[in-house]
Amino acid sequence: MTRPAEGQIRVLGCSGSIAQGCRTTAFLLDDDVLIDAGTGVGDLTLDELTRIDHILLSHAHLDHVLGIPLLADSVMRRRQGRPPIQVHALPPTLAVLRQHLFNDQLWPDFTRLPSSTRPVLALHELQIGQTLTLGQQQRRIQVLPAVHTVPAVGYAVHGPKGVWAYTGDTGPNPALWQALRTLPLAQLVIEIAFPES
Repeated sequence: MTRPAEGQIRVLGCSGSIAQGCRTTAFLLDDDVLIDAGTGVGDLTLDELTRIDHILLSHAHLDHVLGIPLLADSVMRRRQGRPPIQVHALPPTLAVLRQHLFNDQLWPDFTRLPSSTRPVLALHELQIGQTLTLGQQQRRIQVLPAVHTVPAVGYAVHGPKGVWAYTGDTGPNPALWQALRTLPLAQLVIEIAFPES
């Protein structure tokens, strides 16, 4: 757990796979904004899960999104009367979630449950370069470019003393470095996998 200027960032998972003691990527900003939703989300208590109001996704790969449907299922009844959990991602990422995850075949469509007028999840498109203001602390979060095998982004969480920046799986990315050069960077987390040979 780190406490950069912009608030508390809790590392829930930062492994590329699962095994004893390993969790896939997820970070909790303060207690209500989730950045990626890997298996690390499962270490949160039910009360902690219920407090999550926003999920920011870097890309659509399973190790970054698989916590979303289980989170929605776990908190649906506890969140009755509250606004839906807002899931923010690039349009192609949301399209993958709609087609392959929330399709009533692999998993129920939680953008229509418990009802279409009061769902537990709502999907929102974002764009690279956009700045969002999210959470109870009204954190300013900038969407960064990332390069991966599927459309991907990173995030820069702004605070008075600097920026905590994160990018999910990414390869060589001049646009990311250019964007980071313009920011008062305090901490940088880059997820990357290296071949074993």
